[in-house]
Amino acid sequence: MTLANGHRHLAIPGPTNMPEEVLNALHAPSVDIYGGSSEVASRSCLKDLKKVFGTRAGKVYIYACNGHGAWEAALTNTLSKGDQVLVLVSGLFPVVWGENARKLGIVVEELAERPGRAIDAKAVEARLRQDKAHAFKAVLMVQADTATGVVNDIAAVRKAMDSARHPALLMVDTIASLGCMPFSMDDLGVDVAVGGSQKGLMTPPGLAFTAVNAKARQAHKTAGLKTGYWDWTFRDGKEHYMWYGGTPPVQMVFALRKALDMLFAEGFDNIFRRHAILGGATRAAAEVWCSKGKMAFAVTEPKERSNSVTCLLTPEGAGPAIMAYCESHLGVTIGRGIGPLTGKAIRIAHMGHVNGWGHLGTIAAVETALKALGIEHGPGGIQAATDYIARHVK
Repeated sequence: MTLANGHRHLAIPGPTNMPEEVLNALHAPSVDIYGGSSEVASRSCLKDLKKVFGTRAGKVYIYACNGHGAWEAALTNTLSKGDQVLVLVSGLFPVVWGENARKLGIVVEELAERPGRAIDAKAVEARLRQDKAHAFKAVLMVQADTATGVVNDIAAVRKAMDSARHPALLMVDTIASLGCMPFSMDDLGVDVAVGGSQKGLMTPPGLAFTAVNAKARQAHKTAGLKTGYWDWTFRDGKEHYMWYGGTPPVQMVFALRKALDMLFAEGFDNIFRRHAILGGATRAAAEVWCSKGKMAFAVTEPKERSNSVTCLLTPEGAGPAIMAYCESHLGVTIGRGIGPLTGKAIRIAHMGHVNGWGHLGTIAAVETALKALGIEHGPGGIQAATDYIARHVK
């Protein structure tokens, strides 16, 4: 017997749930890619993505790829083989971005991680001050790491770079934060930002973005790693197909257009508050669960936990068991531990197209699994979550 039959709920940190309106937008016939409705949709998406990234003078490029492609686009358009970059390690994905860079012939140095913590801006400044020859051409970081749920202070890193008077480009991965928490490229002094469609932007996987400022475009002029597909210069062409390096992913652009319409209708201040409240409710429940037994937050400092995903360390073997119970018995799919946390954690996403009743159901499902499986935990997490929401939503 199972309670999973009926509408199933997805609570993994990407791809996220998609609104029916976005899914319906995909059901569009093929159209002329050289003009008409497809070009109109592309122009409007490019214009509105600038607002999403928080840039006025910068430029946004759309790629038919995932976030790993956006990483490669950022690197190949600004750097040359043999250039050095400093990767600020905080969780899994800065490391993977660095591995991407190494494969391109870029020399990568990792600034050591503080396990379970965000980036140490003082350590960034100290390392950059040592680089008196300005060998580092770029600093790579993530705003939020999908694997651990840690969130980093971009403004503090920018201040550290400025204090060290270092001219490196600041590149920021916003894949797990864009559309979930505040980000303003211009205000934060970010030179290149990368994003993806499948998380906070509520669109299927398959579109990725680079937002770039004048400093990055200047670096592009002498970059030696430019290739045909990723090249910003080609994508600056007048023809619609050139904006995508080939045939535009028309139906995906229609879906993105609908998602952006919904996001702007809700308003980003409201969106950020919704994510903050649902993230806070999750953390309130998790604090109760972790008060007894061996469960613990992957991110040790409360202020460094993101509003898009919560990662919880679990007793040996418990993570996969919790996931299996939630999915097979309750119809809820939660995220697994990845990278070094494979088999050792669960991830509860609260990003994108998610609301109060749906997310309370996810929290309740996790607590039910803990009870049913006999995993030691503090009782009353769902009550803490409802209390948290009741306090913040009058």
